[in-house]
Amino acid sequence: MLFSSIIFIFYFLPVFLAVYLMSGLRTSVLLTGSVLFYTWGEGEYILLLGGLIVLNYWLAGKLAAREGRARLGMLVLALAVDLGVLGLFKYGNFVSDIGNDLLGAGTLPHPDLRLPLGISFFTFQLVSYLVDVYRGQVQPESKLARFATYILMFPHLIAGPIVRYAEIRDELAVRTHDFARFGLGLQYFIVGLCQKVLVANTLAPLADHAFGLHNSVLDAGTAWLGLLAYTLQIFFDFCGYSNMAIGLAFMFGFTFPRNFDYPYSSRSISEFWRRWHMSLSFWFRDYVYIPLGGNRGGTLATLRNLGIVFFLTGLWHGAAWNFIFWGLFHGAFLLAERQGVGALLRRLPSPLAWAYTVLTVMVGWVFFRADSLSHAVRYLRRMFSPSAIGPLPVDTGLLLTPEVMMAIVAGVALSFPLLPALLDRIGVPRIERSPRIPEQRLDTHYVHALPVALLLVGFVLSCALLAGTSLNPFLYFRF
Repeated sequence: MLFSSIIFIFYFLPVFLAVYLMSGLRTSVLLTGSVLFYTWGEGEYILLLGGLIVLNYWLAGKLAAREGRARLGMLVLALAVDLGVLGLFKYGNFVSDIGNDLLGAGTLPHPDLRLPLGISFFTFQLVSYLVDVYRGQVQPESKLARFATYILMFPHLIAGPIVRYAEIRDELAVRTHDFARFGLGLQYFIVGLCQKVLVANTLAPLADHAFGLHNSVLDAGTAWLGLLAYTLQIFFDFCGYSNMAIGLAFMFGFTFPRNFDYPYSSRSISEFWRRWHMSLSFWFRDYVYIPLGGNRGGTLATLRNLGIVFFLTGLWHGAAWNFIFWGLFHGAFLLAERQGVGALLRRLPSPLAWAYTVLTVMVGWVFFRADSLSHAVRYLRRMFSPSAIGPLPVDTGLLLTPEVMMAIVAGVALSFPLLPALLDRIGVPRIERSPRIPEQRLDTHYVHALPVALLLVGFVLSCALLAGTSLNPFLYFRF
């Protein structure tokens, strides 16, 4: 069940909110609703997730009670279980294919297991919880229902953001519910819905068309248009879904971390990764990069650690060589920026530094979107081939409808912090910040109270499009 679906918006969410807000047992209601939400799409895999929750709850308690080498051994055991389950379901087929290519067909069995929704996200939350308990940064949760709610909470369960236990520990026990927080959540949800439906969904057919063409008929214009469409689609698809999740959390009395901060306005790849999928970037920083030694062991050690992190970043996104190459591609540019390119970028005029970053990111998206490494290479050749330059084919021209062109213009404009600057300029009031909502948790989209009429128009348009078409993909479900 997608957040951007008629059944969620008009059936599941209103009923859930009514029961949740009127009930005196809100944690129990949230846990029950989350179980129903996950079971709706995953069926029997709720048993797998439930088993992991109970096991990690028990292991965390044992972990806190142990000392010395026994404590470390307990952590290794717990992480082996969580990462082993992730490895089996997500990478079992990939490892089997590699082994059979090297050793001969049929040597290794092919698991053919369906990937449980959200497994990459909830596994990383389990890992962060265990490591934080081991480090003594948090005490293990004493109530199983609260721990289960932390992991199962449906706003973040299947697509993030990756929420750490310490960030919502207090709110699991006591939450604030008021009109200001609920209204802020509603604003987040509607803007996220508009990002997802009006921009990402509208651009999906153009991206799919370009990447689906055979190399012999793909022209440079279509290749570039398709890549532009995908560059905007993946941002507004994931950012929109994250904002809907953050909005739902506000409505339920929780404060999730923001996940995007205008990444396409970055002037280096290093800056891009501080702004893109921030909860994942910071997770790898705190649980992989820093434990490996970070930048404390000299240049070679720093380069090694960055290489490992971006190899794992690519692998986290998918069990395929093109995802691994995409991660290493970004890692190579970060390494180059650490070795002097970054200093050069800081001396360049801002438009040139921005152009370098966006072009690098877009080339990287080719590997991310393509079906294989060879497909990505063929696509890039057509993009930069003089022989592929010519008039747009008729089929591409037919896809450039007024709605698609408006989505491209809106997507490009909203990829930069132009809207907050405009709202400041025309005097739209800023949202009064609550001490319970740290400033860093508020996206700059939402420091203003957007006009109710604008939100209503966006909501109605989004729902009309959802009702009128079956096209409603969500790219990050595959991860």
